[in-house]
Amino acid sequence: MMVNCCGLLTANKEPVPLKSVGVELEVRDHVATVVSTLNYENKEDKPLEAVFVFPLPGDAAVCHFSATIGQTQIVAEVKEKQEAREEYDDALSSGQQAFLLEESEQSPDIFSLSVGSLPPGESASIRLEYVTELAVQADDGLRFCLPAVLNPRYQPQGSGGSEGASVQVTSVPASLVPYSLSFSARVSSPRPVSKVESNCSLDPLQYLNPEQTQATVKLAAGHKFDRDVELLIYYKDAHQPTAVVEAGQASAKPGTLMGDPVVMLSLYPEFPQAVMSSVASCGEFVFLLDRSGSMDCPMDRSKRRETRIGSARDTLLLLLKSLPMGCYFNIYSFGSSFQHIFPKSVEYSQKTMEEALKTVEEMGADLGGTEILNPLKHIYSQPCIPNQPRQLFVFTDGEVGNTKEVISLVKKNSGSHRCFSFGIGEGASSALINGLAKEGGGHAQFITGTDRMQPKVMQSLRFALQPAVVDISVTWDLPKGVSVTVLSPPITALFQGQRSLIYAQLTGESSKAAEGCVTVKYSLAGHPSQNQLHFSLKPAEDTGLTVHRLAARTLIRSLEMEERERRGEQDKGVKKKVVEVSVQSGVSSVFTAFIAVNKGDGEAVQGPLVRRNVPTPRLMMMACSMQRMLCFDPDSLNGHKMIKQSVRNSSLRSLSLHGWWTHTTTEDCYSALQCDPEPCGASRSIHAALSTSRAAAEPACKSKLKSGGSTAGLFSNLRKKLGALKNPHQMPPEPQDLLSSCNEDCTEPKQTPRDPLLQLVSLQKASGCWVLDPALAAALGKTRKKVEKRKPSSVNQEVWATILALIWLHGFKVDAQDEWQLLAMKAVSWLRAQNASCVTECVEAGNVLLGCNVKKDVLGL
Repeated sequence: MMVNCCGLLTANKEPVPLKSVGVELEVRDHVATVVSTLNYENKEDKPLEAVFVFPLPGDAAVCHFSATIGQTQIVAEVKEKQEAREEYDDALSSGQQAFLLEESEQSPDIFSLSVGSLPPGESASIRLEYVTELAVQADDGLRFCLPAVLNPRYQPQGSGGSEGASVQVTSVPASLVPYSLSFSARVSSPRPVSKVESNCSLDPLQYLNPEQTQATVKLAAGHKFDRDVELLIYYKDAHQPTAVVEAGQASAKPGTLMGDPVVMLSLYPEFPQAVMSSVASCGEFVFLLDRSGSMDCPMDRSKRRETRIGSARDTLLLLLKSLPMGCYFNIYSFGSSFQHIFPKSVEYSQKTMEEALKTVEEMGADLGGTEILNPLKHIYSQPCIPNQPRQLFVFTDGEVGNTKEVISLVKKNSGSHRCFSFGIGEGASSALINGLAKEGGGHAQFITGTDRMQPKVMQSLRFALQPAVVDISVTWDLPKGVSVTVLSPPITALFQGQRSLIYAQLTGESSKAAEGCVTVKYSLAGHPSQNQLHFSLKPAEDTGLTVHRLAARTLIRSLEMEERERRGEQDKGVKKKVVEVSVQSGVSSVFTAFIAVNKGDGEAVQGPLVRRNVPTPRLMMMACSMQRMLCFDPDSLNGHKMIKQSVRNSSLRSLSLHGWWTHTTTEDCYSALQCDPEPCGASRSIHAALSTSRAAAEPACKSKLKSGGSTAGLFSNLRKKLGALKNPHQMPPEPQDLLSSCNEDCTEPKQTPRDPLLQLVSLQKASGCWVLDPALAAALGKTRKKVEKRKPSSVNQEVWATILALIWLHGFKVDAQDEWQLLAMKAVSWLRAQNASCVTECVEAGNVLLGCNVKKDVLGL
């Protein structure tokens, strides 16, 4: 089932109470403080309750919530969740204004805000503040994401959580969101800010001092609320190890989390280059690919042809070509059910690679919902292969409702594998993607907007091929009289250039000049290593309680995970501890909520309040769903009533289309088709078209796809045909005729030719070599005759072909080196194993043939 309702507001288009959202971001080094202001107004003639469900970063610590009504400001308190809910209900029934903010029980990146008993004509301003750490990207940028898009989350039947379907999201096409967004950011760091980039248009970066260590930036005018707002912040000489000590709260009791100083350590381990340049020749690589219906959506609005599933297929090609000989692998894919290419992981060879690639080529976004739990259980049930460390790669657009259940399973099996996760597209759940990697001892990546998936995934493969860091321990050396309580879970994974954070509470007295030292010891490729960081115990100035709140959030998340693992036991001590830390620190948790009540004069409300669900942006979901409806198994919609009736009953639409899931209402259908939702020929025709037999519809669609057409063209033509049927008495055409004529009118150009890099890569053998044939010559832009003519006579054809491929990669695709570096290393290893003579002569001849000037040593020969 779907835990979220999505659709337009109501059939009679009531006004939306949320008018605007303003966001102020302050970034200090790698920590962000975000203040969001939401302005509501009740323009109706009766008291109103507005409900707004929205996403936040999964690791955010929500630490302040207040409301201003007229001249009165009410600051919310954190209370146990049931107590807060009862207080909210009591306030509404007695005519008082009340505000409730609570975290979803299933996923820590979804929040629900209830604004209760707003009198007619009244306005309210809600202020929400949270702090979060910024993740380090492959290119050393720090990523901040303001989630604007909350895609519907797929909730498998029977999955846990007492909350169930109570988190109901009203979502609309992004262009129809009836409120505005303003966004500004201030960045400061001990090191200069070199640049700030975004997926949205920004005004120019403004530096605030000559050292360029402080800067401001804001969204350009005219921003449409149709995507997540992503900032990438780059510092010069970034990522030095640091320690920040923050003084305790003066009003809090010493010896408690908020009363004592807290230290935040940022560690960036540096490993020996000799070890990092070596690549493992073993491992079990398991790739788990999301094939739910939403994976058919475009990666980016400017590249409508490149879908998420298409980009994932290209990425799997690069991954399979880059695996080392001697390893094992398997590929799983999932939707409402799951599939695997091999019954169990197989040894990597030319035969198994070709079999896998053939299957990957045929993979579509056609498996329905997003049930990731069962394939994970199946993978973990397979015995590990001796001396082949298991590496799991998960590709998903992150639209699941049972996030905590999935992460708990990964943590339970963390001792047997490393998990690398990839969030694809807008709205991917940061809680899911980051949680998989964190609990699985791996690394998380997000691919949004114009990002290419391939370089990010290949960076993670390089991490996976590097020797695992084991036996990690952290020791503290502190002045006499000072003790430490580590609040973070133990470090289970270290990666070159990636930050590891440790939060710790410092108890006891010391002089201001005192210093502490922390030592991280570990073993890498059999060699013991260590990194040390000396730091002053003098508290930093002007940090407020940011570090304490992040530390509290870290401790709360660890305790919540422990409570989930113990669920069913009688011991309630862990839950009690979570509530205690949450209330003490003012940081939200799954067991608490923020509650604010305006205890001014109020009259008891007569009759029920009017409830209005405020819509969140939904990105492209309807268009994708309609295209899938038109091309896959429309016959399973038998029994679907006329569309006008669906409009009237449009709280939740989850239609099973032969294993496909669409999550949409019929108002969305009309929005996408630009038809009037009246009981006209158009609605009958839509119903008929979608209910026509599989035998009539599917061959036409598949034929169009095979001939280079697209579902988008078919969709566009169907919209035009149906849009013409405005006369309610006009007889619609027969369904078969309608689909057939749309198909004939499809004039979409043929599919674009394959990317030249992927074309060359697809020809590489599992061993690392290339074969001299017409396909290789074509990929190099030459005829076979020309390629053979330039070959030195004493060299065999495979050596010559492989050297040419390497020269082409270095000469024409050096900017994409992150994508082909590993498969090129494999090719070089193969060449060395051949002990080929005349390599220098081959390189010179290859440069002449291809018009390049690549040196032999650059090739690694």
